[in-house]
Amino acid sequence: MKYVYAFEEGDKSQKYLLGGKGANLAEMTNLGLPVPPGFTITTEACKVYMAGHDTLPEGLMDEVAGAVSALEAKMGKRLGDVDDPLLVSVRSGAPFSMPGMMDTVLNLGLNDTSVQGLAKQTANERFAFDSYRRFVQMFGKIVLDIPGDAFEHALEALRDERGVATDPELSADDLRGLVATFQGIVRKRSGSDFPQDPAEQLRLAIEAVFKSWNGERARIYRRMEDIPDDLGTAVNVQTMAFGNKGEDSGTGVAFTRDPATGENLPYGDFLTNAQGEDVVAGIRVTEPLDAMANHFPECHEQLLGVMTLLQNHYRDMCDIEFTIEQGRLFILQTRVGKRTAVAALRMAVEMEEEGLIDKREAVLRVQPEQLDQLLHPQFDPDAKYTAITKGLNASPGAAVGQVYFTADDAEARHTEGQRVILVRPETSPDDLHGMIAAEGILTSRGGLVSHAAVVARGMGTPAVCGASELEIDLGARQFKVGDTVVREGEVISINGNTGEVVVGAVPVVTPEPTGPFGVILGWADDFRTLGVRTNADLPHDAEVARGFGAEGIGLCRTEHMFLGSRLHLVQRFILAASAEEERQVLVELATSQKEDFLGILEAMDGLPVTVRLLDPPLHEFLPDIEELVVKKAQGELDQAGQVLLNAAEHWKEANPMLGTRGVRLGILKPELYKMQVRALLEAAIERKLKGGNPIVEIMIPLSVSKAELGLAVSWVREVAESLFGAGADLGGVDYKVGTMIETPRAALVADEIADEAEFFSFGTNDLTQMTFGFSRDDIEGRFMPVYLERQLLPYNPFETIDMEGVGGLVRTAVRLGRERRPDLKLGICGEHGGDPTSVAFCHEVGLDYVSCSPYRVPIARLAAAHAALGAAGPGSTA
Repeated sequence: MKYVYAFEEGDKSQKYLLGGKGANLAEMTNLGLPVPPGFTITTEACKVYMAGHDTLPEGLMDEVAGAVSALEAKMGKRLGDVDDPLLVSVRSGAPFSMPGMMDTVLNLGLNDTSVQGLAKQTANERFAFDSYRRFVQMFGKIVLDIPGDAFEHALEALRDERGVATDPELSADDLRGLVATFQGIVRKRSGSDFPQDPAEQLRLAIEAVFKSWNGERARIYRRMEDIPDDLGTAVNVQTMAFGNKGEDSGTGVAFTRDPATGENLPYGDFLTNAQGEDVVAGIRVTEPLDAMANHFPECHEQLLGVMTLLQNHYRDMCDIEFTIEQGRLFILQTRVGKRTAVAALRMAVEMEEEGLIDKREAVLRVQPEQLDQLLHPQFDPDAKYTAITKGLNASPGAAVGQVYFTADDAEARHTEGQRVILVRPETSPDDLHGMIAAEGILTSRGGLVSHAAVVARGMGTPAVCGASELEIDLGARQFKVGDTVVREGEVISINGNTGEVVVGAVPVVTPEPTGPFGVILGWADDFRTLGVRTNADLPHDAEVARGFGAEGIGLCRTEHMFLGSRLHLVQRFILAASAEEERQVLVELATSQKEDFLGILEAMDGLPVTVRLLDPPLHEFLPDIEELVVKKAQGELDQAGQVLLNAAEHWKEANPMLGTRGVRLGILKPELYKMQVRALLEAAIERKLKGGNPIVEIMIPLSVSKAELGLAVSWVREVAESLFGAGADLGGVDYKVGTMIETPRAALVADEIADEAEFFSFGTNDLTQMTFGFSRDDIEGRFMPVYLERQLLPYNPFETIDMEGVGGLVRTAVRLGRERRPDLKLGICGEHGGDPTSVAFCHEVGLDYVSCSPYRVPIARLAAAHAALGAAGPGSTA
C-alpha cells in the first residue's frame, strides 16, 4: 500500500485519502499557484497506526525518507544541513475541516548546528534563533506533551527582564539564550535532551499528529460536528515559507467573503514579520487584510487574484493561509471556509444569483443545524464568562433572569415585570404556568426528553436540564454548586445550546432571520417530498409554527389544556366519588376543551390537526407526594390537602410510564375520552359553519392491540353518530381516527392495528425508551455520557433515532401497516422529528411527514430537502 504522495500526485477529489488539506494543496499545486512543495502521508497510514496500538505502519518511514530526498532535490537543500538547511512544517489534515483541533509543528529540521547555517544563509541571526525557539517551544508542547505555560512563562519573564512588550523587540542574543532556556525546560520535563536528528524529529512529529486525531478536543469536535471517528487524519509535510524574516515578510489568513456576514468582500487578518501561529493565537494585534496593500501592494494584488481564482474553482467561499517571505507570496493552504448561519444563507443565495451554483447546491450549502442559530437568542460571542456547571443542552437559546424556585413565584415575578429563570429539581405539568412565564428553565434532574425539555422546546424557551451538580434547597430557596451559592432573586444566565450555567448576566444577542432565510427554505420546499408538521398544544404555538412553514399539527397534546386555571377541575374529576360527579366535571371541562380546539383549528385552518387524547397518568395532575408528606409531617396539611395526598397515593405507580396511561386510562375512564372527542368534533363543526376548513385527526395513544384500539375507535364513532346520526357525514368535517405506535408490540402487530387505524404516528420517545429499556429521564446524567465516551453507543438514541433497533421496528410497522391498508398515513411525532439525521431516516423509510416543535420546523424542512437530494456525510461546507 502506498502511504506517501507528493503534492503533484493528488487532487481535490481525494480528501478521504489525502485529507482535506492535502487534497487542496495538491489541487492548488496543479493549478500552478505558489504553493511551497511537499508531500502528504495518507489517512490510511493513520488508520493502520491506530489499529496497531500507536505503531507506525511497516515501511512508512522508508517512504517518508524517499519523499524527503525528492523534496531536498527539488529545493536544493537538505534537512538539517549545517550550511543551508531545508526546514518543513508538519500539519494535520482530516477529510473534514477540524480547525485548531489537531496539531501542527513548524520549522522542523532546526538543531544546534543547522540554526547557524540558517543564520548564515539569511544573514539574519535574529530570524534564525527566533525560528529555532519557536520550533523547540512547539515541539516541546505538541510532540513531547510539555505544558505550554512552561515556555510562555519563560518567554514572558525574558520580555519583562528586557523591558519590552512584544517578541519582535527581543534581540538575537536574547533569542539564543531563550533557546537554551527552552531546551532546559525540555530536559527537565521530559527527562531527555531536545532531539537533534531531523529524521527523529520528523518521525516523532508524524506520530504526534496521528495521536492528535484521538485527542480530547478532536473527539469533542467530531462528536459536535457528527464526523466519524474512523476516518483518521493525513499528515502534510511542507517546505517552510517564513513570514518572520523581517519587515519585508509577513503572514495572514484571508477569506474570499466575510465569514460572519456573507458579504462579498475579501476579509482577513495580516501581520508583518510574523509566523502563522502569531495570527491565530492572538499573540499580536493584527491588521485588517486591506492594510496589506500599504506594506506589500504587489503581493496584495496577487493575493486578491488567487482568492478570486480559488473561489471560482471551488465555487464556494475559501479560507486561505498565506505567507510573504521577503516580498514573495506563498499560499500555504486553502479550504472551504467555516461560516455563521447568517453568512451561509447569504452566500448560498448570492452565489446562486451569480451563477456559481444552482438552487440544489445552494440548499445543500446550508446545514439544517445552522438554522437554530437564527431562531433563538445566543450568548454574545465576544462575552467573557465562566460557567459554574454544565447540564444537558435541552432547548436552544440563551436566557438571563432572576432565580425563582416555584412556578407560582415565577409567574408572580413575571407579572411584576421581572425576567425569571425557573429553577426546579424537575418539572411536571403542574409547573406549566411558571414555565410559560420564565425566560429560561434550569433543572437538576431529567434528560433531553424530560417534561422540562419537551415543553421548553415546544415553547421556544431556552432550557438546561440534568445539571446534576446543582444542589437545590427548595426550603432555603437557594441552590449550590460546590462553594457557590445562588439565592432566590439573584441573576443567572443559561445557555441552552451548550448546557452552561453562569452566575450573573451574560450579554445576549438575538439574531433575526433575513431575506435569504425564506429564500433557501422556499427552494428547500421545492425539493423535499416529506411533509413537515408541528407539535403544538396552544393556538399561539400553532401560529408560530405556521409562520415557520408547518403544514399542520402532528401532535396536539390535550393534557396541557388541563393545566393552569383548569387544574382544579381535573383534580375534582380524579377525586369524584361517583359517576355523576365525574359527569358534572366533564361537562365543565368540555366547554374549556372546545374553546381550545376552536383556537387550534382556526390557527391551522385548512391543514390537518392531529389531536392526541389524554396520555399521561392521572397522578401527574396531583401535587407532588413528597411535598405533601413534608407538609403533613410539619403539621401544615389541611383537610383538602389530605384528600389530595390520599388520591396521589392511590394513583401512584411504581413505573407510571408503563402504567395507567394512554388508552389504558381511557378504558378505565371512557367518559373522559368521549368528552374530548365530543369537544373536538363540536369545535370542528362550529369552525366549518363559520366558513373554515377544519381537518381533524383523532389519535389514540399507546395502543398495543387491535381489540384495545377497536374499543377506543368505537367510542369515537359512537360520539360522532350521537352528534349527527348514523351514516352522517359530520356536516362536511373531514376526520380520521388513528393511533400512536409507541411500543415494540404495536410495531410488530401493525398489520392488525391497521385494521382499525387510518393513520399511524410513531411516538419515538416512548418507542426508544421501551426498545432499549432505558428510563429516559434518568439515563442522561448518569450512564449516557459514559456510553458515548466509550463508544458503546454511536449517539444518544433520544436525540437521533436508533436506525437498527428502533428504526427496525419502524420499518416493520411501515411494511405491515401498508400491506394491510395501502392508504395508511404515516408520520412521526417524537422529538426525533426535528433531528436532521432522523428526518433523513423518515424520508428513507417512506413516512408521509415528520412533526416537531415549532422552532424546529425550518430545520426539518431543510433536512427533508437534504434527504430528498441525497445529502450524505457531515458538513458539506466543512
